Amino acid sequence: MKKFERLQLLIGNKIELIKMKKVLVIGLGGVGGYAVEALIRSGIENITIVDNDVISISNLNRQIMTYQDNIGKYKTDEIEKRILSINPNVKVKKINEFINLNNINNLFENQIDYVIDACDTITVKLELIRICKRKNIKLISSMGTGNKMDPSKLKIMDIRKTNYDPIAKIIRKMVKQEKIKGKVMVVCSDEMPYTKVTNTIPSNSFVPATSGLLCASYVINDIVGERNV
Repeated sequence: MKKFERLQLLIGNKIELIKMKKVLVIGLGGVGGYAVEALIRSGIENITIVDNDVISISNLNRQIMTYQDNIGKYKTDEIEKRILSINPNVKVKKINEFINLNNINNLFENQIDYVIDACDTITVKLELIRICKRKNIKLISSMGTGNKMDPSKLKIMDIRKTNYDPIAKIIRKMVKQEKIKGKVMVVCSDEMPYTKVTNTIPSNSFVPATSGLLCASYVINDIVGERNV
């Protein structure tokens, strides 16, 4: 049986288009890890993964590459092992850096077709929108997934249609102030916060994962020509 036979039954020879595209995923936590997994299992063979963090015991409840025996190891290294165990043909570029405004442009030194923003840094999220608009790169950005319990409340939408999310509020303001044209696509929940947030943001296994899967679905559907929201 061919590796992607079941997918090809859906999309035919468009699997070849998927293999050619280059995707950048920034952040490999509860959202980004599942996004990477879905991309690779959907045929992506050129991927750049970005995260400077190591696995901690608190990651075990929601991050797909984490186990008791890889605590303390770099997330990029563990995701790469997982990628190549699924499809050894994938070309993986790892960047073990904390991304900020000083080094963000280095991510775009080579061709990138799609960006999945699964990072937590607001300034980086804002700058990714500016860069991708300027370079005409498709971007999908995950808003907050902590303090939520209902994955069915997550949707792919334009940032202008979001509500209840403090990250989305900041981005909406920037988009309006800078008069950014066209859609700015995000995955966002319209669920009200589940609990009163403390210094540590509560989270579960299924809301971040769903956001990551939606981000990946946006990319794959766009490549094969299906209509996105």
